[in-house]
Amino acid sequence: MNSSVIDCSRTYAAQAGAKRQFATFYVGGLFFGIDVLRVQEILRPQRMTPVPLAEEIVEGLINLRGQIVSAIDMRRRLNMECRKPDGESMNIVIHTDEGAVSLLVDEIGDVVEVDETTFEAPPENLTSNAKKLVSGVYKMRERLLLVIDTDRTLDLDINETNQKRTA
Repeated sequence: MNSSVIDCSRTYAAQAGAKRQFATFYVGGLFFGIDVLRVQEILRPQRMTPVPLAEEIVEGLINLRGQIVSAIDMRRRLNMECRKPDGESMNIVIHTDEGAVSLLVDEIGDVVEVDETTFEAPPENLTSNAKKLVSGVYKMRERLLLVIDTDRTLDLDINETNQKRTA
């Protein structure tokens, strides 16, 4: 987005004291949020079917009541250290234009409501992959809420380390 372009809807919402709700989760100690309206459901760890030759960030496929859903490992997406072999991940199933996708995260948080006036650009000290996926932050009492841009998160072309799994 061109920095000289002003998003009038966001500006008006901020002036009106608008609130937004985010479903929150943790990955590698960082606190993230997704617009609650994009979340379809939260699932416990699921049995994964591996996908040979898929992008490395694709952990596998899950069967969600007959619907096949791709599962994206957010640790890999953010170029973080891999989850321990005994570490289970939770699934946040989100709506996309192409169907449902699961984001594998370390831990599920709460739904939080934030004031639009506390929205800021992502901090400079984020890793390069996190900067690409975070649209901004909200200042909260104890921490920053990093807002995930789901479209960019699911765009496999922006991952610098696009690597395919070996068969």
